[in-house]
Amino acid sequence: MARHGALKIAGMQKFCNAAAVRAAITITSRGVITLPARLRKALGLRADDQLIAEVTPEGLLLRPAVTLPVEIYTPEREQEFDESEAELAVALRAPSRARRSEPARKRPASRSR
Repeated sequence: MARHGALKIAGMQKFCNAAAVRAAITITSRGVITLPARLRKALGLRADDQLIAEVTPEGLLLRPAVTLPVEIYTPEREQEFDESEAELAVALRAPSRARRSEPARKRPASRSR
């Protein structure tokens, strides 16, 4: 078990060591670059992950991008949502017919000892 912990720490040291994750990258005529597998693995990058490219005084910085899905609705779909919400509001305001038609329940008589 101690050996497993040591390997885990060694892996973290490799990740933190900038020299261990350096690699030359070629840009194709179409502007495509390929990150070598050891860089992708060290950074935990997978296919379809997005990166942000930023120019810094030191050079080009690539860092993982955080993306969130956005839903865009047509005006017709927004109207459907509004109508559904209005129907729900009416249903919540109206007293339930089932409650009015049920006879009142009597509590069972308590037993005395």
